[in-house]
Amino acid sequence: MDNDELRRAFDRQARSYDKQWSRMAPINDGMFFLLDAVLASLPGDARILCVGVGTGTELIHLAMAFPGWTFTAVDPSTSMLDICRQRVGELGLSGRCVFHEGYIDSLPEGEHYDAATCFLVSQFILDARARTQFFGQIASRLVPGGMLATSDLSTDMESPDYDALLPVWQRVMTPSSDSAAALERMREGYARDVAILPSAAVASIIESAGFDPPVRYFQAALICGWFARRSP
Repeated sequence: MDNDELRRAFDRQARSYDKQWSRMAPINDGMFFLLDAVLASLPGDARILCVGVGTGTELIHLAMAFPGWTFTAVDPSTSMLDICRQRVGELGLSGRCVFHEGYIDSLPEGEHYDAATCFLVSQFILDARARTQFFGQIASRLVPGGMLATSDLSTDMESPDYDALLPVWQRVMTPSSDSAAALERMREGYARDVAILPSAAVASIIESAGFDPPVRYFQAALICGWFARRSP
């Protein structure tokens, strides 16, 4: 899918998105628990760029954990960003957040951040060169040595492990659709619409975009998380 198709797809999902993915909460909890430790060395007044913020789950978690930080929330989906803005407002966090509808390249020039988060976003960029450019745009918005924390679906889709793990992942995500036909639809959808790459390949893309070699700090089934510092 191209950018416009993705934006429309997430606009359609926005209202039901958090309920749809509520079963993933234990995975998110584990990843965010480690994320706190990954980012704990940042300044007390750190500025954080949340790319593809969606409904704001990681922003809200970090805002609650680090009360001196401020955030710029970026997402091309109007509906997703509206829900993020609403959730943030209900928690009294709006004064620490700026909301930007669009992409990284449309952010105001001259703004730089101590860290950026980007969870389950780059996997939808099917072209490897465009994916590298995406991470390069994030790097260009970070201070020297700034931190990136990112996650994506990641595995070797040609390996026997993928064949064994995909049914497990199906039962985690949609236990009510545990059928051979549903599994095949998932397999076809991932092959068509998601750039699921081995962890080493994702790390190579991030490094080539201007970061030090990424460290994989998290894995739960098909979800992997990495952190990396912007190269000097």
